[in-house]
Amino acid sequence: MGMIVQKYGGTSVGSLEKIRLVAEKIGKRYHEGNSIAVVVSAMAGETDKLIRLAKELSPKPDHRELDVLVSTGEQVTISLLAMALKDLGLPARSFLAHQICILTNNAHTKARITRIETDTIKKALDSGEIAVVAGFQGITEGKDITTLGRGGSDTSAVALAAVLKADVCEIYTDVDGVYTCDPNICGKARRLDKISYDEMLELASLGAKVLQTRSVEFAKKYNVPILVKSTFSDDGGTLTTTEDEDMEKEVVSGITYDRNEARITILGVQDRPGVAATIFNALADENINVDMIIQNTSTDGKYADLSFTVTKTDYDKAMEITTKKAPDFGARDVVGDTTIAKLSIVGVGMRSHAGVAARMFEALSSVGINIMMISTSEIKTSCVIDEKFLELGVRVLHDIFELDKVGSAIEEN
Repeated sequence: MGMIVQKYGGTSVGSLEKIRLVAEKIGKRYHEGNSIAVVVSAMAGETDKLIRLAKELSPKPDHRELDVLVSTGEQVTISLLAMALKDLGLPARSFLAHQICILTNNAHTKARITRIETDTIKKALDSGEIAVVAGFQGITEGKDITTLGRGGSDTSAVALAAVLKADVCEIYTDVDGVYTCDPNICGKARRLDKISYDEMLELASLGAKVLQTRSVEFAKKYNVPILVKSTFSDDGGTLTTTEDEDMEKEVVSGITYDRNEARITILGVQDRPGVAATIFNALADENINVDMIIQNTSTDGKYADLSFTVTKTDYDKAMEITTKKAPDFGARDVVGDTTIAKLSIVGVGMRSHAGVAARMFEALSSVGINIMMISTSEIKTSCVIDEKFLELGVRVLHDIFELDKVGSAIEEN
């Protein structure tokens, strides 16, 4: 008898027909003798609908009340799924976050899980019930409802799998696994059988939509295997797991991109200690994450241009904060650009192969794509480029690294 946590996204529970299909899939695993906890998202489009309602009423809705509103989407799906399971003769019980005590910090709309109390859910599982848990939501010590940010149901599922010591966390979605790049952009994209936590973490943080970043962080920290599969097919699947020797044979495992990027540049800022800290602390105080940062210093060392990227969602607020702070440091101007995108290559094999970044730059240059910013780590290289060239860049890089071929390592000369 295994312990399995399953998660179904919004497209998987987007209609009553799909909810019945999900119930049947759960039933098959249950009848195999498994103990099952299921985490579900709101029905497809429901969260966006609720956010639109809030913004029609208030241009800048209070975040606490917004969490109360958008968390209702998951309440609908857990009750409907529990009903569907019971109609199949399966014992099931739905749980909201506060009922099993998924505790978070106080950062409304972007809350982080601090701990999960397991007594209630373990009691249900031990009695043979299927626990159907609302994803995306939590509760503070003060009993306020919180939400975990977009894709937060993935985090709910992996965190639950960690505390329950599950054998696997199965993430069901509308794709049958993790691909070398977006199949909608490149027809040569290939599904990966397995991928390391580090690679998946980079892909998720760089824009891949299959898994949410924090869910992979949880999985790596607590060694929870994640199996990504399609709700609508029994074929395929990608296992996110610990790194092995075979994974290093492929220099680049995947290409990903992020259109939700904006760049802010402070021109002519005084080049002295404390400037960057003051600006980025002000952004952090508003829970604005800064991604790539580049500083260019003048030849006399007195002034610098400081560029950084944020999400388009945070762009207006970040511009407001930066514009307010910049005069304190004698800045000449603050300019922004929302027509950019981030294009990245990822692979654990990059650690042991030289010249990978050079090949990337050369390939982009060969089709006239200019690179505005560059960021690197041991297993990834990212470039900021003009958004209109993004799809071309994806296809060119997929070809140059031969990602349509299994074991496509590029040997060092």
